[in-house]
Amino acid sequence: MKNEATQPKNPHGLTAKVVRGSGSYVAEQGSVYRSGVSAQSVGSSILWLGMISLPAGRRTKAHRHEGHETALLMTAGQEIEIWSGSELEQCELVHAGDYLFIPAGVPHVAVNRSTESAEFLGARNDPAANESVVLMPELDNIVP
Repeated sequence: MKNEATQPKNPHGLTAKVVRGSGSYVAEQGSVYRSGVSAQSVGSSILWLGMISLPAGRRTKAHRHEGHETALLMTAGQEIEIWSGSELEQCELVHAGDYLFIPAGVPHVAVNRSTESAEFLGARNDPAANESVVLMPELDNIVP
């Protein structure tokens, strides 16, 4: 069964698009983004795909992505920590080759205690390059 919401509204005249690598920017939560497929680059209506980095010795601010599921593949770097849960009570270790899923609305913090940048291929179900991030400063001091 087809999901009508995911079908193009006018499939006639659509073509594949190649997106060349773009510049990077530091997102509000502190990770470095390089957008690939997005509403801005190709007119995507339900998908964002790009690269995300967490530099050596850095961490993100506590945050959640309201309404956006996130899927990541760690492509390079050493072990990083992903703290999640309503009080950031769960810590998972992520290594190169591991996949990571973050449900919509789940508070989380990523910590890179290593000497190498951690690199990820990321996708989410929102086409905006700068999706609505909700910072949660009340949780920032929980993660050591």
